[in-house]
Amino acid sequence: MRVLLCPDKFAGTLPAQEVAAAVAEGWRTVSGTDDLLLRPLADGGPGFVAVLAEALGGRRLPVPTLDPLGRPAAGEILLTDDGTAYLESAQACGLHLLTAAERDPKATTSYGLGLLVAAAVEAGARRVVVGLGGSATNDGGAGMLTALGGTPLDEAGRALPYGGAALVATATLDGVPRLRGVDLVAATDVDNPLLGLHGASNVYGPQKGADRADVLLLDAALERWAAVLEKDLPGCPPGLGALPGGGAAGGLGAAILALGGRCESGIGLVARAIGLDAALDRADLVITGEGSFDHQSLRGKVVAGVAGAARDRGVPCVVLAGRLSTGRREAAAAGVTEAYSLVEHFGGEERGGVEAAMARPAEGLRALGARLARQWSR
Repeated sequence: MRVLLCPDKFAGTLPAQEVAAAVAEGWRTVSGTDDLLLRPLADGGPGFVAVLAEALGGRRLPVPTLDPLGRPAAGEILLTDDGTAYLESAQACGLHLLTAAERDPKATTSYGLGLLVAAAVEAGARRVVVGLGGSATNDGGAGMLTALGGTPLDEAGRALPYGGAALVATATLDGVPRLRGVDLVAATDVDNPLLGLHGASNVYGPQKGADRADVLLLDAALERWAAVLEKDLPGCPPGLGALPGGGAAGGLGAAILALGGRCESGIGLVARAIGLDAALDRADLVITGEGSFDHQSLRGKVVAGVAGAARDRGVPCVVLAGRLSTGRREAAAAGVTEAYSLVEHFGGEERGGVEAAMARPAEGLRALGARLARQWSR
């Protein structure tokens, strides 16, 4: 049997490569003769650079950067032979870089991502692809633009403090970001706009530490910020606040669009790089997954992309997740044949399943891999 294993990371526990390896290990304890093809995926969030480096080769250059609170952090750039630089916003803006007590999107900044972009430009890249996802920021890319040479100022001409809340006082952008004509691409994991009910602040602000009052403040601040970008950045598209993908990574998508860049599907970009279509064409069964399979999973993330492609080929697709909260009918419509969770495997929420799923994910995935082999292997 030809089995394609193409999961995303399980956020907070395992990278995609280790998820695929654990499932494969469990499968082989039951059936050692099946053909298992491991193709770990990413949709722009954490693991984006590592997955592409494995598929494309190239040079991985370490770049010192800053985390969302301005502390030193380790970043890197993947430079490929065609002059493309791949970056990962989560290395500088990631929610995983902060403790729960430190999460505050009113104060966190994307300045560190600007340092990574600047390093890619200095390295001679002609195209810069920025993976967006897993961010702790909600500053609309203001920090990133500051690092690149465009500083937001208030009415008195003073530079604004870092963070999303300060943008409510933005009056103008001083300077133009220095990009030397590079082709800028946002690899997005969501299609949310910057503003409104489905925008960055309302949808993702709470998981970054925002309460309801914070959400309202941040949405108003981003509305003001978008107006300033449209006014002061040459080539910024009109209606910036409503463009699909602008809300990705706390508004980093909107900043890239304002700089004349474009948004592309993160899972689509990675899928092309690793040859996912050819692998799907040969598969008898597809196994994918992510940490939380919920309503957001079906909005451009890895599971949605894989399940839809498998459905189009008439190939069954099984989803493994840390936790499941997507309805069966909704999942089936997206192309999911079956879905299993580590939480349920370890006894459910009432019996400590959540804690076990976080503490022993590889063990659980090996067990689920064995279970699937018993069900599916011919």
